[in-house]
Amino acid sequence: MPTDQIQYKYHPENLVRSEPNKFDVANLRREEMIINLGPQHPSTHGVLRLEVLMDGEIVKEVVPHIGYLHRCFEKHGENLPYNQVIPFVDRLDYVAAMNCEHAYAMGVERMLGIEQQMPKRVEYIRVLMAELNRIASHFIAIGTYGMDIGAFSPFFWLMRDREHILRLLEWASGARLLYNYIWIGGLFYDLPVGFEERCREFVDYIKPKVKELTDVLVDNKIFVDRTANVGVLPLDLAINCGVTGPMLRASGLRFDLRKVDGYSVYPEIDFNVPIGEGKMGKTGDCWDRTQVRVEEIYESLKIVEQCLEKLTKEHKRTRDFNPQALVPKKIRPKSQDLYVRAEIPKGELGFFFRADGKSDVPFRCKCRSCSFVNLSVLPELAKGVLIADLIAIIGTIDVVMGEVDR
Repeated sequence: MPTDQIQYKYHPENLVRSEPNKFDVANLRREEMIINLGPQHPSTHGVLRLEVLMDGEIVKEVVPHIGYLHRCFEKHGENLPYNQVIPFVDRLDYVAAMNCEHAYAMGVERMLGIEQQMPKRVEYIRVLMAELNRIASHFIAIGTYGMDIGAFSPFFWLMRDREHILRLLEWASGARLLYNYIWIGGLFYDLPVGFEERCREFVDYIKPKVKELTDVLVDNKIFVDRTANVGVLPLDLAINCGVTGPMLRASGLRFDLRKVDGYSVYPEIDFNVPIGEGKMGKTGDCWDRTQVRVEEIYESLKIVEQCLEKLTKEHKRTRDFNPQALVPKKIRPKSQDLYVRAEIPKGELGFFFRADGKSDVPFRCKCRSCSFVNLSVLPELAKGVLIADLIAIIGTIDVVMGEVDR
C-alpha cells in the first residue's frame, strides 16, 4: 500500500485530548488572561496543573487538571491477591504509607472475620506506627506550606526532625518510605529490641521543637497576616463537598474517624480532636487549617506515649509472640460487599471491596481518596482571591498526587 494511503491510528487528527482546556481563548475579554499554574510549579505540591482565568491579579475561576501520575491502583487491586496489594497501597499517600496500610489491612480482616481476634500488641504497634507517620506527614504539610509563602527555615527544621521518624520506621520495617509492614492478620515483624526506648527519646526531643515551630511560624505576625481570612471554607460547603480530615475540622466540625468509628484500639486511648475556632480570622481559613495540623501533632504525640506505655507494661514483648500468627495462607473471603474507612493525615481513606467467595483476588476494589475529594473544593475557595492567595490556599489542602490520581 502506498504510504500516502496509510491511516495512522495515532495521527494527531485522530487523537482526543485527555484534558481539554475549559476556557475559550477566542472569547476572552481584553482584561482577562489564562494562566497555567503547574505542573512543574513547586507550590503545586506535585504534578498538578491549574488552569486559572485571571482578571488582572484577581482569580475569576480555577480548573484543576490531574492525570499526570496515574498509579492504576484499583486495577492492580483487582488483579492481585489481597495480600499482594499492600505494596501498592503504600504508593497512594506515599508520605503516610503506614496509615494507608492500616486501613486496607483492617478492611480485609473485617471481611475474613478475624478483626476481633487480633492480639493487642499487634494493634498497639499498628497505632504507634500510624501516629508516627501522621506526625511525619504533618511535618511535610506545614514545612512545605511555610516555604510556599516565604518562610524557609521551618521547612529545614521539620525535614530534619522528620528524619528521626523515618529512621524509626525504617528500623522497624526495613524500608524508608514504602513499608509493607502492616500485613493482613498481623505485622511483618515485631518491634526491634530497644525501639520503645528510642521512640520515647524522640517524643521528649520533639515536643519543644513543635513549640518552637508555633512561636516562629504559626504565630508569626507575617504568617498570620498572610493566612488569616484567606481561603475561608464554610462548614456547610465542606460537608456538601465531602471534605474530611484537618480541612473539615478547621471549619469547626469535630469529626475524626478514630473517635467516630472507634477502630483498632483508639477507643482505649485518650486524645482530643482539635477544631478551627477562628482565633486569628474567620473559622475555616488557611491559618485555622495550619493550626489544626499543629495541634494534631501534639495529640499524636500523646497517643504515641500511651501506646509505648501499653507495649512496655501490659502487652510486653515475649519469646513466643508471633505477629504473623493470624496471617492467613490463603485469603478467600465469603461473597460480600464491604466498605471500610480510616482517618489518615489528610482525611478519610476508604476501600470498597466486592468478594465473589471463590477467588483470593477481589472482584472489585475501589479507593475513596481524601486528597481527590479535598482538591475538588479548590474552585470554590479560589473565586475572587489574588493569585498569591491561590498559592496559600493550595498549600493548606495538603494534597498528595499519588492518591489523587490513583
